[in-house]
Amino acid sequence: MTDASGPIEPLGRPGQPVLDRLAFERLSVAHRRALKLHCYRMMGSLNEADDLVQETFLKAWRARSQFDGRGSARGWLYAIATKSCLNAIKARSAGRRILQQPGRPPSDGGATGGPTAELAWLEPYPDAELPDIADDRPGPEARYEAREAVRLAFVAAIQLLPPRQRAALLLCDVLGWSAIETAQLLGGTIASINSALQRARATLRDRQGSPPQRSWPGPEEGVLLERYMRAWQADNLDGLVGLLREDAVYHMPPWREWYHGHQAIGAFLGTVWGNFAGYRPVAIGANAQPAVGVYALGRQDCVWRPHSLHVIEPDDGKIASLTIYVPPLGPALFAAFGLRPEPVAS
Repeated sequence: MTDASGPIEPLGRPGQPVLDRLAFERLSVAHRRALKLHCYRMMGSLNEADDLVQETFLKAWRARSQFDGRGSARGWLYAIATKSCLNAIKARSAGRRILQQPGRPPSDGGATGGPTAELAWLEPYPDAELPDIADDRPGPEARYEAREAVRLAFVAAIQLLPPRQRAALLLCDVLGWSAIETAQLLGGTIASINSALQRARATLRDRQGSPPQRSWPGPEEGVLLERYMRAWQADNLDGLVGLLREDAVYHMPPWREWYHGHQAIGAFLGTVWGNFAGYRPVAIGANAQPAVGVYALGRQDCVWRPHSLHVIEPDDGKIASLTIYVPPLGPALFAAFGLRPEPVAS
């Protein structure tokens, strides 16, 4: 198995097993973040990714005698992680996580259904947990740039794939594995892997469309984030709506309702904007996209509390897509992004 990250350093010491404890610790440090991201892509859940990367290293330690050092340690770990994810998907009640309920049309009025706990919602991923994307070199057969394969829209799209197709696409098109290597891991023939890839790619083309064209990161992105934060800070709904592209899309997990078009989004936000006495945004990063955590000031008790976590998809100076994780899901995500229970006094 090839390893796109470059030459593999010798593991262990002369006269000792290939993976002694020191070598295994080095391996864990080197690959933990990348493996966690892989598990997140497979599962769509930050918490499940945490559990599965721990399970991966536990299984690897127990099976360390099976690794002889002649292959890729990185590939060996990805194989264990992928199998663990496939088993976890098979065992759970919901095979995929969503940003939008399948078949549900966009809303054109207020949200009345309330939070929906029975649906499994796709979670965002903290940039602080990402591997060094600038140095993340996939294999020669990869079709996606490292940053593109982190975007919330991409992770949402691959959740639509059956688990085997999802794994094949991530291994081949994101990590750059060959069809031969992927077939060895997933089982089946090379032809079956190529067939699974063709079906997966077709689904992504139909569901995701063409991603926004932009540099990584661009100066416009920072300006857009500043304007977005100022709009919340200044209680300026019109200013916020003015940042949206005409065909922008708005999701608000864990509510079923979603909105299409800046007019529909603005009309909905107008129904809830005055529920609090003020807002205080804090810049963060999620899925290699601009993001903010927003605290809200209660009108009755005048207490600042975590309210929502916002992930922005920019496109040429405008917002193409806005995903706002609202209560109770939004506040539950604050700790994972390093946000305090209350805003720092300004």
